[in-house]
This record gives sequence, C-alpha cells and structure tokens, in this order.
Amino acid sequence: MSHLNEFGITHLRHVDLAVPDYESQRTFYKDLWGLTEVGSDGKLSYLAAEGSPEQYIVRLREAPEKRLDLIAFGADSRESVDALAERLGGLGVTLVGEPDGLQTAGGGYGFRFFDVDGRTIEVSADVETRVHRPIEEREAIPVRLSHAVMNSNDIGRTRDFYANVLGFTLSDTLWGEHMGEMMHFMRCNDWHHSLAIARGPHTSLHHVSFEMRGLDEYMRGTGRVMRAGIKKIWGPGRHAAGDNTFTYFLDPSGNTMEYTTELERITTDERHPSVYDIADPKTQDQWGTADPMSEFIARDSFN
Repeated sequence: MSHLNEFGITHLRHVDLAVPDYESQRTFYKDLWGLTEVGSDGKLSYLAAEGSPEQYIVRLREAPEKRLDLIAFGADSRESVDALAERLGGLGVTLVGEPDGLQTAGGGYGFRFFDVDGRTIEVSADVETRVHRPIEEREAIPVRLSHAVMNSNDIGRTRDFYANVLGFTLSDTLWGEHMGEMMHFMRCNDWHHSLAIARGPHTSLHHVSFEMRGLDEYMRGTGRVMRAGIKKIWGPGRHAAGDNTFTYFLDPSGNTMEYTTELERITTDERHPSVYDIADPKTQDQWGTADPMSEFIARDSFN
C-alpha cells in the first residue's frame, strides 16, 4: 500500500451503524451479506470480513433511530495520532477526547473528533490484527471494507475539510450541468477512494461498499442477495470513476450497501483529478447493464 497521506492516515477500518431493527440487521449481515460475527455485547454486534485483518468492519448498535455512529480510519503510528490530534485542536476542530488506549476489540491507540458536518470520526494506530485468510475462488463473501460515502449539503466544504485538514487526496469528481458537483472521490492510500462525499439534502450515510474477490464472486454475491428478495437499487454495472463494479441494495433499515470489485489503484502522483459528466451514460455505467441513474435511484441513498 503506497503511503499518500501526509498526516499518517492509512486506510478505512470500520463503519458503525445504529439501527432500530437490530436483529433483522444482524441476520442480514451474518447470513446473507457474508460477514462473520466476531463478538456481541447486549444489543451490539461486531462483524468482520473473512479476508480482512481488521478486528471488525461493521459495528451494529440497537437504537430508536437509525444513524451513522462512527467512521474509523487507521494511522501508521501513535506519533501520527498524537500529531493529528494536536493539529485538529489547533484548527478549532472539536475533539471528543484526547488520544488514549481504545477500549474496543484489538485495543490500539486513538481519538475521536467531529468533522465539519458533525460526524464522529476515529483515527487509531496499533490495533491488533485479526487472523484472516485468502477468500477462495467462487466464495462470494466480502474480502474487505472498500469505502464509505457520505451525504453532505455542502460537498465543497466537506471535500476541503478532508483534503486540507486530514490530508485526503481528491481522485475524481462527478458533475452535472444542472446540479454542479455531485460527488467527490477521495483517497488516503492508493485505492481510488476510501471515502466519497455525495451531494444530498442533509448529513447522512450514502452507502457502504464491500470488496469482493473478483468479478465472478461479485456476481454470485449479487445474485444471492437478489434471490433473497432484498431490494436492489442499482446494478450490476461498472462505474467510470474508480473503474469498479457496483450493485447497490437496501438493508433492512434502509441503508444502502454495495458489493464491488476491481476498484482502481492509483500508483503515481502524476494523475490529475478528472471531472466526469453524469450526462454521459458511460460515466455511471461503462457496461450499460444497469438501469440509467435517475432521481428515484438517487433518492434511495439520501437516508
């Protein structure tokens, strides 16, 4: 993994969700989506990907209303964690707490803060890795957490926060003649994006994406979830920005979840961000196999 981020942020660790229908969500992720429950505590469930060294990639919590609890990123060292916390404090960013030992699975050292839209973000180092394994041919379960996309009603401001304050690099932008900038794809390593910011009516989760082993496993997983009667929003298809495949589903709480594979790796800094016009059908789907993007599809991911 090439190291791009000047403040030592290395990768996306996990996404934590609060859900009103905890048991149906837990069953969905364990029995259908292909994650492994590695721990539970009352109405909390920790779900790992068999192919990922992360202790868990999704945490579910029962709550009266659904919400995004937390997005967690890894850092390369305790020193980077301390330096980033000091930097954020100096810039007036609200810290939830000072860097300290984490009380979650795998331990580690980190801190949490509120981003420019009020989301809770965690950055941590020295978290123990989990025993994981290569995903086998035709095994249609997630290898790892690919990326998280967040809705913002001011995507330029949110992009600038992640770029200027946290050191993320802009990879590409989606743009429309009538809507202006629609989505910014941002990276902290050589994956095309670990984070993206979508234009939405309010601050919320847009979707969470899970990387599959390859095209065959991606299609087998897509078919399994479709056959189970889960609402498919969009796909299967292949985006232009990031060059990755996509199938989007609504989980039982109405959060959008994606299976993807073959996300682009950006291995040099010579590449300049591109602006993709959403009026070109190949921007949204190079293959032409997915329904054209519409306001109805888009609305499903406003949360």
